[in-house]
Amino acid sequence: MTVQAVLPPGVSKESFAAALTEYRAIVGDHWVVADLERLAPYSRIIIPDDAAAHQPCGAIAAGSVEEIQRILAVSNAYKIPLWTISTGRNFGYGEAAPATPGQMVLDLKRMNRIIEVDPELGTALVEPGVTFKQLHDYLTEHNLPFWLNKPAPAPIVGPVGFTLERGMGYTRYQEQAQNFSGMEVVLADGSVVRTGMGGVEGSKTWQAYRWGYGPWIDGLFLQSNFGIVTKLGLWLMKRPAAHTTWKAGFADLQGAGRAIEVLRDLRLDGVIDNGFVVHMGVGVAMTQRRADIVRGPGAITEEMWSAMAKQAGLVLWNAIGTVYGTPEQVAVNLEIVRKAITAVGGVFATEEQASGPVDHFLFNNIKMLTANGMSLEDFALFNFRGSGGAWFAPVIPAKAVDAIDCYRISQRVLAEFGFDYLGGFFVGYSGRHFDAVNILVFDRDNPEELERAKKCYTKVVEACAKAGYPLYRATTSTMKLTADFFGEAQKSINARLKHALDPNHILAPGKSGIS
Repeated sequence: MTVQAVLPPGVSKESFAAALTEYRAIVGDHWVVADLERLAPYSRIIIPDDAAAHQPCGAIAAGSVEEIQRILAVSNAYKIPLWTISTGRNFGYGEAAPATPGQMVLDLKRMNRIIEVDPELGTALVEPGVTFKQLHDYLTEHNLPFWLNKPAPAPIVGPVGFTLERGMGYTRYQEQAQNFSGMEVVLADGSVVRTGMGGVEGSKTWQAYRWGYGPWIDGLFLQSNFGIVTKLGLWLMKRPAAHTTWKAGFADLQGAGRAIEVLRDLRLDGVIDNGFVVHMGVGVAMTQRRADIVRGPGAITEEMWSAMAKQAGLVLWNAIGTVYGTPEQVAVNLEIVRKAITAVGGVFATEEQASGPVDHFLFNNIKMLTANGMSLEDFALFNFRGSGGAWFAPVIPAKAVDAIDCYRISQRVLAEFGFDYLGGFFVGYSGRHFDAVNILVFDRDNPEELERAKKCYTKVVEACAKAGYPLYRATTSTMKLTADFFGEAQKSINARLKHALDPNHILAPGKSGIS
């Protein structure tokens, strides 16, 4: 499909040209983009949807809060919507492109200062353009004893966007939204709010105590379009004295269900801080191309996966985690994990006992993420079938019956459209829920397959939500669909907040289904 230039909704070509002139006066000609060729990085998507449905009218890169305030004044005057990104690499959820066509992408990559790192408290204050690699390099350069809670594409994405989208990391901190303190937010009218203790002039606890005084408003700016976050306080994980990565194999889905409940109880008891139960297909998809292992139409069935597992000496499901602490704590907790896992039929192993390329890959990949490394190896998933991919992550109670139910729903819908199940379950921060993370991979260059993937993705989101397992995070193409399942009361209060804070509705219309 050929993408055409678009205008902001309801804005004439002449008015848009006038607005571009004013934008350029604020940030300089180089940082305002309006032609299709230069807009390509802001337009390209890999999710299952038509690119035209997410085509921006332009992009502007702000370099400071003051520039954002002036950009907002222009956007309010001309009614030009702004879709804000930090690094714009939200792969598998919509990338940098807006939820609806005709929005101006507000790119905050130039705002990339690490403002402050407290070497004793383990806090950092950063701008949206800071990447995990940049912060990692800072900690390394200054020999600071802290690690980062990172997603898979850590080197090229940033902690601000990751936190605001409630991303799931791999270390003992896991849910990143549990580990920040204090925001600076520019509202649609240009006013600046510092949340929590940051409202007090000269406060020394902005990054140390997140609640402040009175209502806690920080949550209003997570997964929302109520303001533009320009600074965020992070809590950094103290580097442990020791850590050991482990895994446990389970031969079938019932075994995976037992693993879910073991990890839940170990998390509730405080023995473990993280844990995953991952289908064999994820490791295979990271190391091989689909065409090399199976040919012909239709999804890879469980029988086919089982046969491949038997031939390779693998198992269908692996529970994986890392134990942190002092050497003594690690030894004790690792033994507790081993006993709990083997008691329900799991085959337990530490990284030294790994065998085979898939096993080694799983260990190396997870260890890279649960420790302090940086890797882009997870991106190999997107190459398994073609050039497209989209994540979907229903939230389930930490019970075997729900894990099995959610898996069967997801696998059945994927298979109906000829796609493979590639996913697993990530234990939540409290231990009481798991994120049932899956990825739909497909060939975007094949028009028929793209159409099939669009229908499949919509149906699997609907099927999981109707079964009681709604998503915690949505692609730009399914934000409204996802929001609809949360009911009219939530949609109404979001709409009222939106209109009060952004009466011209210029901040990211459509974000999280909020127009």
